[in-house]
Amino acid sequence: MSETIAEYIVNLLGDKISPEFIAFIISMLPILELRGGLIAAKLMEIDFFRAFIICYLGNMLPIPFILLFIRKIFSLLKKIPSVEKTINNLEARSIRKADKVKKYRLWGLLIFVGIPLPGTGAWTGALAADLFDIRIKHSLPVIALGVLIAGIIISALSYGLFGLLGF
Repeated sequence: MSETIAEYIVNLLGDKISPEFIAFIISMLPILELRGGLIAAKLMEIDFFRAFIICYLGNMLPIPFILLFIRKIFSLLKKIPSVEKTINNLEARSIRKADKVKKYRLWGLLIFVGIPLPGTGAWTGALAADLFDIRIKHSLPVIALGVLIAGIIISALSYGLFGLLGF
């Protein structure tokens, strides 16, 4: 699914803005994040190391804001009757997906963000960290490390492990 969405965005924006900026934007988006950005970067033939840095920074940019403001935003959105159910479902889904985060705290958060599976990643990890009251000074570095680990795993899959090592 990430590949299809990333490919669609590349085709939509490819002739309008630079490939690097497209990879950056895709990496900022929930669901796609760094994984989708790296897929898009590969499709646009961006050099691996350049792509990795761009996608990592794009994925991390929204995370401090999520950690700082998500409760306030959710609180405001819950006052809108048509949105309240969606926010409650999002919170419940995040809590269900993040059981390991609750149990193992920082180690659980690291594994949750670092293993690139559907429904995991920095956005959901940041939401889970906030819902489980993990302070930003602890959660932000763990999420950053998790994104790095996920990036290495996805890079090995999308760019090829031997290609990364120069073989």
